[in-house]
Amino acid sequence: MKILIACEESQAVCKEFRKLGHEAYSCDILPCSGGHPEWHLKGDVLEQLDKGWDLMIAHPPCTYLSNAGACRLYPKKGVLNQERYEKGLKAKEFFMKLFNSNIPRICVENPIPSRVFNLPNKSQVIQPFEFGHPFSKKTYLWIKGLPKLNPTNVIRENVISWVSGGSKDNKGNPRKNKGTKHRSSIMRSKTFKGISKAMAEQWGSSQSKE
Repeated sequence: MKILIACEESQAVCKEFRKLGHEAYSCDILPCSGGHPEWHLKGDVLEQLDKGWDLMIAHPPCTYLSNAGACRLYPKKGVLNQERYEKGLKAKEFFMKLFNSNIPRICVENPIPSRVFNLPNKSQVIQPFEFGHPFSKKTYLWIKGLPKLNPTNVIRENVISWVSGGSKDNKGNPRKNKGTKHRSSIMRSKTFKGISKAMAEQWGSSQSKE
């Protein structure tokens, strides 16, 4: 299949599909960090949507959509931060262009969104600990033309929050590459390998459907 991984600089998902023989490409305004620039389309992903893709998995920016930013959206109780709200509306517009693109199989991934932006109903909620990683990080999937993603390796003990535990691993040791705040935020947004592998293995068939 010809597969587009939108808004992905890490190439985590792209590489898993490539391992299975698919023609997969990551796309992001940033250069890729996954080591395969020959599989990376640097630039605006909206310019790539009408190029005959069979499947798209998209990770649109969540900074202004995520419910985690509600404290900044309402810095004073009941008072809306209009500037941040308008940025959130632009982020929603981008999200919807991806979700409504003319591609037969689509998955859009994001954290829990703020209700004020009224995104479509999610198709599924997944967690890293369902795919072999001892972390909790509730993630929503919006799916078209694909089955729901099945857990592959559920961990039930010693699970910690990926976000609040972001500076330490599950054993309490300092996490590598924590570096600057910018680098840390990019690191925390990368797709877990277990989830990437499950997407490739379960959705990599041309027969995949709802």
